[in-house]
Amino acid sequence: MKKLYVISLFIMSVLFSGYKMTESYVIDSEQNAYIHNNKGLIHLKEHSYYPAIQEFKIAISLSPNVQASSVFYNNLGECYMKLGKPEMAQDCFERALTQFSLNFKYYLNLAECYMQLGYADEQIQHSLSDSNPLGIILRGLLYELKGNNVKAITTLDSFVAKEPDLIITDAVKQHIKELVKKTY
Repeated sequence: MKKLYVISLFIMSVLFSGYKMTESYVIDSEQNAYIHNNKGLIHLKEHSYYPAIQEFKIAISLSPNVQASSVFYNNLGECYMKLGKPEMAQDCFERALTQFSLNFKYYLNLAECYMQLGYADEQIQHSLSDSNPLGIILRGLLYELKGNNVKAITTLDSFVAKEPDLIITDAVKQHIKELVKKTY
C-alpha cells in the first residue's frame, strides 16, 4: 500500500508539476544581417553616413556570400558615393554585381561611379571585348552619362533584342523609354 501511494504520488507530481522544456534560442546571422542593413538605411536616411557604413559592413560580415548581400554591398557603395568617395564605392558596386547581376540599379550606380572616377572610356572599351551580354547594359549607361543618348538607346536596345527573357530586361526597356522621352 505504501508502494502504491509513493508511485501514485510520484506520477501525480510529474503530471501536475507544470514542468516545461526551456525554449532554446537560435541565433540567425541572416536575420541579424537584415536588421543591421535596416539600421544602416535609417542612418542613411538621416544623413548619418559613418554609422550607416558600419551597419552595412556588419550586415555584410554576418551574411557575406548570399544573394541578399548584394543589397548590402550596393547600400554601402551608395553611402560612399554620398560621401564623395567613388574609389571606395567602386569595389562595393562591383561586388554587388558579382553577387547578383540582374538588378538594374547596380548597373546605374556602377556607371555613375565609373564616370566620377574617369573610367568611362576605359570601361566602354573593356565591355566591347567582354563576352558577357550584361556588359552591354553598362556600356549603354556609360554612353548615356557621356551625353551620347542615341548610342545609349541603340546599345541598350541591342541588349533587349539579345536577352528578351531575363529579369533585368523589363527594367532596361523602361529605362530606354525614359531615355527616348528625354532625347526626342
